[in-house]
Amino acid sequence: MSTLPPLTAVESNDPVGTPRRIALVRPDTRPSVRRTEERYVMTFPHLILREVILFQVVVILLSLAALVFNAPLEEMANPVETPNPAKAPWYFLGLQELLHYFPPVVAGVLLPGLVVVALVVIPYARVNLTAGPFWEGKGRGTSLTVAGIAAALFLFLAAFRCWAIAIPTLLVTAALFAARGTQGPGFRGALSRLSLPQWIMTWFVVVATVLTVIGTFFRGPGWSWVWPWLSVTHP
Repeated sequence: MSTLPPLTAVESNDPVGTPRRIALVRPDTRPSVRRTEERYVMTFPHLILREVILFQVVVILLSLAALVFNAPLEEMANPVETPNPAKAPWYFLGLQELLHYFPPVVAGVLLPGLVVVALVVIPYARVNLTAGPFWEGKGRGTSLTVAGIAAALFLFLAAFRCWAIAIPTLLVTAALFAARGTQGPGFRGALSRLSLPQWIMTWFVVVATVLTVIGTFFRGPGWSWVWPWLSVTHP
């Protein structure tokens, strides 16, 4: 390998001469930055196409159900007679079911208000910045915190005998702890990959579904508990 002679800067008086330029190349001294490759999916067509397909499937299923089954309409409204039970629309039956357990201020104002506040605040929580598995890198302190919160919530609900929320809370908590320390394929492996916002949303959807189903099928006159397959109307 040949070694180039050292370069010496010399002044020149030749106006038409071609100057020689020297480039000084320094080594890269910038600090290394960790870069995490994330998979991005465009809203269109990936998301919009799926939503359109699902919308068409729902419309087809509703059309078939409307052709096969009659609408569950009651008799003509009588202004001097209130039906018993007087049920709200299905999307409000969860709140109406809460009124059976809690005082009106708690069930109608406090709990819905806390849900709205949570929906506003949770997106700004730092836990949403990294949507990784909930148990990843967590120690014993996290387990004790989760168990304490679940136990306090269960005791609060049990004090009001609100088993419609207490039991789903225990089930979701049990599934959360069952996913701890699990990796790989399978159902438990899929649970271990869920993040904290996904666990919270799962608990909310399960509770809302249970309250709606109970209010729709298991509440009779006076908002008492009835079994739908045993309630027979006699002429």
